[in-house]
Amino acid sequence: MRNYCKIVVKNVMRPRYYSSELGIREKIFIGVMTSQENINSYATAFNRTTAHLVNKIKFFINADSVKTNYQLKNIVGFTDTRESRRPFYVIKYIADNYLDDYDYFLLVPDNVYVDARKLNALLYHMSITFDLYMGSPRAESKKDNENVDNADNAANHNDNDNDNAANESNDDNSDGAGAGSASERGGGRGLTDRNYCALEAGILLSSSVIRKMRNNLDRCVRIGITNDHSVNIGRCVKYASRVASCQDTFQGMRQYSYALNTKSRQFKDLSILAKEEAFRNASTVYPVHTPEDFYRLHAYYSKHHLELVQQRGYALEQKSYRIANGSISNKILEIRWPLGVPPPSAPETRHDMLMWQLLNQTHSFLPNANADHAVAALSRIEALDFAKVLEIALQYAAEKYPRLRYHSMHSAYRKFDATRGMDYQLHLNLYESNTPKRLILKSFEVVKPLGRVEVVPSPYVTESIRIAILVPSFEHQVPDALDFVAQYERICMHNQDNTFLLLIFLYRLNSPSKGDDDPFKALKKLALDLSSKYKTDGSRIAWVSIRLPQQLSEPVTPDDWLLHASMYGPRQLLSLAVADLALPKLGLESLVLLATPSMLFRTDFLNRVRMNTIQGFQVYAPIGFQLYPCTWAQFCKDCDTCDISQSSGYFDRHNHDVIAFYSRDYVQARKLMDTQGLPIMRSDLDIEQLLQHSPTAGGVESILDMFVAAQHTVHILRAVEPHLRFGLDVRHHLARGGAMPSTLPAKCGRVQCIHLASRKQIGDAIIRYDDKSILQK
Repeated sequence: MRNYCKIVVKNVMRPRYYSSELGIREKIFIGVMTSQENINSYATAFNRTTAHLVNKIKFFINADSVKTNYQLKNIVGFTDTRESRRPFYVIKYIADNYLDDYDYFLLVPDNVYVDARKLNALLYHMSITFDLYMGSPRAESKKDNENVDNADNAANHNDNDNDNAANESNDDNSDGAGAGSASERGGGRGLTDRNYCALEAGILLSSSVIRKMRNNLDRCVRIGITNDHSVNIGRCVKYASRVASCQDTFQGMRQYSYALNTKSRQFKDLSILAKEEAFRNASTVYPVHTPEDFYRLHAYYSKHHLELVQQRGYALEQKSYRIANGSISNKILEIRWPLGVPPPSAPETRHDMLMWQLLNQTHSFLPNANADHAVAALSRIEALDFAKVLEIALQYAAEKYPRLRYHSMHSAYRKFDATRGMDYQLHLNLYESNTPKRLILKSFEVVKPLGRVEVVPSPYVTESIRIAILVPSFEHQVPDALDFVAQYERICMHNQDNTFLLLIFLYRLNSPSKGDDDPFKALKKLALDLSSKYKTDGSRIAWVSIRLPQQLSEPVTPDDWLLHASMYGPRQLLSLAVADLALPKLGLESLVLLATPSMLFRTDFLNRVRMNTIQGFQVYAPIGFQLYPCTWAQFCKDCDTCDISQSSGYFDRHNHDVIAFYSRDYVQARKLMDTQGLPIMRSDLDIEQLLQHSPTAGGVESILDMFVAAQHTVHILRAVEPHLRFGLDVRHHLARGGAMPSTLPAKCGRVQCIHLASRKQIGDAIIRYDDKSILQK
């Protein structure tokens, strides 16, 4: 018989990120030793000139009396105020929290300027596999030697009182690297301490050295009893890692430090200091005597690095042209103009071609390739941009053709490429000074390349936030609201989605709100029935009633507003009144989604609302897909679940009815607009004031316009949303036997009306109508 062994396979727990599994770490961590008195002066200046150029920075203070009004947030305080222990607390904090996240650690006082660009370039040329203890060797006076001798005697005395474990530790370091070795107890003390790195200029430590110091921290505390932090750190490094002395050069790389205001340098003129090679090559400059000197030094070194980058760019460009030399095709060498800028993107199909747009100094022709508007005035920013481009072209023309003078602009074109930038083609009329009547046409190309694209950091959000869905409804929209509630039950209540539905009933002035004549009676009954049905799941439907003024209480038939893109018809400003009067029922911390009764949505859309709406940071205004009325126009076939296509509808950029925001952000923006002629609605009686003040509110017609006009600090995200679809009101109206209006509404323009079909479908229909023979085929 065979014995079969059952092999138990254990699940492998892998880290969440590749960087954790591969051991990839950030490059540099800077620890700044400062004081409470210098937080708002030296430390703030240090932070403003360095923090944006390094991976991490922390400020360490003695927190015997902690203040709470610091402008800086990256502060760590130690309650033990013994100065000799301070560097070891810093080492312990770094080792406990950031040891596995960074390769190198720089310890500096708060009066040192750090050229972070130069420091990063230095570190990327060194290997992290070796112990590094780098800096500027400390200059030691006779008095310092006496203090160190006394400290060493005290350290040796303490060493004699150690227990057996400490003695065994000394035996393990019998090669002379330990604190109790003969080299440190004997007459070589002055030479040894002089070779320690000076903290005044900054001490650079590798993560391996920090790890060894952490493992021997108790011993380091016993031998580091002097008031000189440089000596205490140096002794700990020597004992823990056996690095004998300060390394000013490592693997062929050298870190330069420049000491200001010594006996031979009693000046602050940077033009004089810049003549010294040591100052230009320094990665740390010390001591900085005033916070303003931080900004002066930062301005000089930033300009210095910019000049170096420009020189290297020019050298690379000339080198590329020399390599080509006309003998090798530029396509093979991938040399393009401008050098370093991606070439224009090649369109995959004829629909992806980027069109050149004709413009002059005041107007553009066929803007955005839109045939609805033949001419559009340039905005202020566009006009300033074009004037700058024209100025640059004229400067280049004056340099290349010194005998020619500018007469006028013949024509100009521009094209925006998302992978390249903005391209301009300028055709200018020039003339020679002696023959002004003879014009010479010259063409110039100007490129404004895209800068470095950065991801905007945003707060962390989850998909578990509760959404309060607000659905307003006029009396003539009750059938659509009933269909929406049925859709809400199927998608949200049945699946126990974390949502809450608040219906907003917009009553006419004389309409009854109770009894059998209540126009919203069916909606109220359905809301009560569903709330009772899903009571155990925590899902419920509530409502709020709003009474419209007399001027908005005229009877409305469903087909009056059927062709309007907005559910509010010509009165989109009512969305502000709806939000003003409904938000007090929800509170300031609620995530609000203002919806319409004629929209079709899915669960994915609600999740995107949760992820894209961020309190105090971002408002989400999705661009829904407007379905064509296929049944009425007969250009297409109705399909609610089909994928979006040009034959079934279009993304309506002008429909702003659906928008998601946090109540607090809305309230703050409304307060800003209240002073600009857009009063806040506190009761139904204020709606009439809103309509009277609307012409002075800067063209605000919707909540999205309000956020834009208020210039609030929150971002506004506009994005196409395929799972948000409009047009169900038209389909349901036709399915109930209704008819479409024979003419367009008086107040419905091209932008505010829905489209009945695509241009291709309408063109095909016209051709078939004109050519009767096609109908027979």
